[in-house]
Amino acid sequence: MHDRDREFRAYFEARVAVVRRTAFLLCGDWHRAEDLAQTALAKVYVHWGRLDRDGRVDAYVRKVLVRAVIDESRWRGRRPETVVEAVPEVAEASTGVEEAMDVRRALAALPPRQRAAVVLRYWEDLPVAEAAAALGCSEGTVKSQVSKGLDTLRRALATKRTVLWEGS
Repeated sequence: MHDRDREFRAYFEARVAVVRRTAFLLCGDWHRAEDLAQTALAKVYVHWGRLDRDGRVDAYVRKVLVRAVIDESRWRGRRPETVVEAVPEVAEASTGVEEAMDVRRALAALPPRQRAAVVLRYWEDLPVAEAAAALGCSEGTVKSQVSKGLDTLRRALATKRTVLWEGS
């Protein structure tokens, strides 16, 4: 095995779970997240020999991942919706797990760029400048996307709480 392959394999093994988790937060589906993480890491592997690996590999991987999610969401938007036979039942009382699922559902409902901006800023804890670099946009765009995304999340979660409160 070449040094390049050994280095990439070590990076892959150390970071694949983080990349997959970030992909899940960006797309809201574990199967898609797995595919997107593999796509992003495969693209990184292709350029591994030319990458400046002095602490900026994670930033490059995030940028590739975000672009893959946004590109894939544009493609998925053209497919028809999947029809199901019955609407799943909704639990009556909210638990910690349900609240986390509500947040994830609300996050998944955001437009891809807003979702990416919120995830990069608040899950990955990136500064505005690094989030802008990963998204390929200006810092002002990141701030406005985060602001709109958080506002939408607050409204969605407040609506959910109101429905639960009135139903009790």
